[in-house]
Amino acid sequence: MLTKTMTRIGAATAPLLLAALLAGCATSKNKADTQYVARDVSTLYNAGKYRLDRGQYKLAAALFDEVERQHPYSPWARRAQLMSAFSYYMNKDYPESISAAQRFLSIHTGNKDAPYAYYLIALCYYEQIADVTRDQKITKQALDALGEMIRRYPDTRYAADARLKLDLVNDHLAGKEMEIGRFYQRRGQWLAATLRFRTVIDKYQTTTHTPEALERLVESYLSLGIPAEAQKAAAVLGKNYPGSKWYERSYKLMREHPNKA
Repeated sequence: MLTKTMTRIGAATAPLLLAALLAGCATSKNKADTQYVARDVSTLYNAGKYRLDRGQYKLAAALFDEVERQHPYSPWARRAQLMSAFSYYMNKDYPESISAAQRFLSIHTGNKDAPYAYYLIALCYYEQIADVTRDQKITKQALDALGEMIRRYPDTRYAADARLKLDLVNDHLAGKEMEIGRFYQRRGQWLAATLRFRTVIDKYQTTTHTPEALERLVESYLSLGIPAEAQKAAAVLGKNYPGSKWYERSYKLMREHPNKA
């Protein structure tokens, strides 16, 4: 369900990005667009725009890069850097997109389009988030990039979308902790499992995984022989999620293992 939700949100992102960038009409249909020939800046830029409009993202990116290379001091070069980054993003060439956006920020610090560049970098990491069974390095990079974008530009139109994606990223990371915790439980490594479930409670308490994490804590504490801690976890679960299946399971467990202290 989470993966499907992220896919739908990702699909809705491209129009937001494109609307922030597109300007002017395309005019060039040259099949040898990227062959090096000294051309005026508007011809190059419009050639890139033409290819972008037709979904030829890799070729469009190369043309926008050529604008920057042939006319580095032109006002068009700044816009071409972002158009290049967007074209790479649409082509799912995320490292190149990040590189282009970061290059823009390094040269044009404080520019009015800086929020867009930060947002695009965050999206590139977000689109690469892997399944919870795999390493979550990219997920953490997405978390950092989205947080940076929101911190720097909280009132921009990109911030609301970034906050939504941030919630999904946190849910994803919590899911990873749960997956590892359940693995430890199956192996009877109760202390290791407890540490993972506590991480969910402490760092990701607003995610959808919290009720299960509390119930798993009840299981783990009982297995460790500390029913008092299990009772505390069950009480929190009962107070916050009284109608959930996880509370029903923890209630049953506590009745089977009453605290005699």
